[in-house]
Amino acid sequence: MGALESFNALPAERLEAELLACCAAPAWGSAVAAKRPFADRAGILAAADTASRALSWPEVLAGLSAHPRIGERAAGDSKEAAWSRAEQSAAAQSADDTTRAELIAANREYEERFGHVFLIFASGRSQAEILAAARARLGNDEAAEQAIVTDELRKIARLRLERVLDAL
Repeated sequence: MGALESFNALPAERLEAELLACCAAPAWGSAVAAKRPFADRAGILAAADTASRALSWPEVLAGLSAHPRIGERAAGDSKEAAWSRAEQSAAAQSADDTTRAELIAANREYEERFGHVFLIFASGRSQAEILAAARARLGNDEAAEQAIVTDELRKIARLRLERVLDAL
């Protein structure tokens, strides 16, 4: 059985767990699951993107609740924590002590300004690039930042969903 068939056949409880590991917003997982069966992988990914873009701000905040601060190691042995550690590992290795300290300060300033963790699709980015993005985004107004955070969450959820599909 291929990944598509496996995904379509997953029992609801297992599918829910897999989707929550991709995005901790239950509404996202429910929206993706409701579209089964899918005709192809592209359909699954399109449904995920659509579900991400349809999240309300409170639902996005629910999704953020599972993300550690950039530069902090995700705790636990869950699939989501392991993915988070992997997504941030290359960036963490690219940082010197000064950049790490500046990122901690930028995280703190960002959280004070916006009331939630700074979220960025970290895969393939250095800590210096992440720091520059954090500083730039501090100048955003609330609406602009919410749109960016929603899209960053979408990109992370999509990458993780691709990992689920690759593992089936």
